[in-house]
Amino acid sequence: MDDKRRLILDQALALVDERGLAAMSMRAVAERVGLTSMALYPYVGGKDALLDGLVDLLHQELGSSVAGAGDPDWRTRLRALGRAVRQLAFAHPGAFPLLLNRSAAGASASWLTAALRGILHDAGVDAARVPGLARMICAFLLGYATGEVTGGLPPGPPAEFEANLADLVRLVEVTVRAA
Repeated sequence: MDDKRRLILDQALALVDERGLAAMSMRAVAERVGLTSMALYPYVGGKDALLDGLVDLLHQELGSSVAGAGDPDWRTRLRALGRAVRQLAFAHPGAFPLLLNRSAAGASASWLTAALRGILHDAGVDAARVPGLARMICAFLLGYATGEVTGGLPPGPPAEFEANLADLVRLVEVTVRAA
C-alpha cells in the first residue's frame, strides 16, 4: 500500500475511533493529513472508496493480529481468530460495523474467509460444506462483536465469549462426525 494512502487511511480510522463514523468526511480526513479534500482523491477516491479502504485496513489489522497464531491445532486457531475479531471490534467500535455493512474491498479482505476455510479443512470438514460453514462462523463472529460494540447486545464477560467459541468448536466437530 502506498505510504500516503496508508497515512490517509490510518488518519481516517483514528478520526472514526475518536469521533465516530458520522464525523468522518473527506474534509475532516484532509484536515488531519494537511491536504485539501480534492488532494485526497488520487489516493483514496471518494468517500465510498475511503470507506472501502477502512474495511481493507481493518481486515489487514485483523490478519496481522492472528498471523502469529500458526498453531497446528485447528481448535486453537479458531479460538484465536474469534478472540482477534472481538478485540478488533473493541479497538475500533465506530469502524468495526463496516465489516458487516460493506463488502470486502481489497486483496487483504479475502484472508478472513481463507483463514476460516483453512481451519475447517484442517478440522476435516467435507470440502462441499466448508464455504457455507465458513460464512456461518464469519457471520456469527462479526455479528456478535458488532452487537457488543454498538449496544445491540450487552457486552458479555470474557468467559461467556470463550464458551461461545467452545460451542463453535463443537459445531465443527459435530459437522465432521455427521459427514
